[in-house]
Amino acid sequence: MSKRSTTRLRQMIESDGIHVAPGAYDGLSARLVEESGSELLYASGGAIARSCGVPDIGLLSLTEVAARIGQMVDVTSLPVIADADTGFGNAVNAVRTLALYERIGVAGMHIEDQTFPKRCGHLDDKSLVSTDEMVRKIQAVGKARTDPDFVLIARTDAIATEGLDAAIERAHAYVEAGADVIFVEAPESVEQIERIAARIPQPKLINMFHGGKTPLVPKERLRELGYRLIIIPSDLQRAVITAVRRTLEAINRDGDSGAVHDAMASFAERERIVRTAEYLAIGS
Repeated sequence: MSKRSTTRLRQMIESDGIHVAPGAYDGLSARLVEESGSELLYASGGAIARSCGVPDIGLLSLTEVAARIGQMVDVTSLPVIADADTGFGNAVNAVRTLALYERIGVAGMHIEDQTFPKRCGHLDDKSLVSTDEMVRKIQAVGKARTDPDFVLIARTDAIATEGLDAAIERAHAYVEAGADVIFVEAPESVEQIERIAARIPQPKLINMFHGGKTPLVPKERLRELGYRLIIIPSDLQRAVITAVRRTLEAINRDGDSGAVHDAMASFAERERIVRTAEYLAIGS
């Protein structure tokens, strides 16, 4: 693992700034996130699932998800926050997830208090484990860390099932158990976002994507409220879906993509992004 990567992420959460992590789901999207000037990358479990053609309802195994995250870590120097779902099971499974994520070079991960298998945080009909079970999971993962700078983020999905007050109570318990950052998923109003901030002084992560249950709030306002990390899990993938559909429309109509060439990266640009010349030079 890159000690520098974990330390950089920890410095971010301990600062008074706010840091945005666009969601990537493969090596190419990870390269594009870094190329854009972003300082942080989010390995989105939901986007990884959808890139495999399946919904975000816990269908992929730990090894499948970790293999994809490893591809992202390998091609970027950015700190990577990884989605770890529920830890892929109980406390023992969560510790194994940590060990694998540390080994592939992740800077931090979030685990959630849903039952396994989980659902996307913005879907309905979620169910949660008890607070005590989640606390034991956080404690086990925290104790198992080999790098003390590795950032452990605890997510609660309790707003949808138990209400905001219960979500905040769970967050306090998770902080006490050793979580470095709290992630209260899917607040449904600006008032809820502000109440979370007022009642949880510890570093906080918030999920901001267009079209979800959570309203979009300017990042400077979120910084003032004490949020330190913003993840945007799915917007890049949604943009890709639209671009691919437009290109396919031209291909199916005309037999080629010439009508949309101005909206496509050139052949040379594509090869530059994946550094083809650098790889070929190694073998020459």
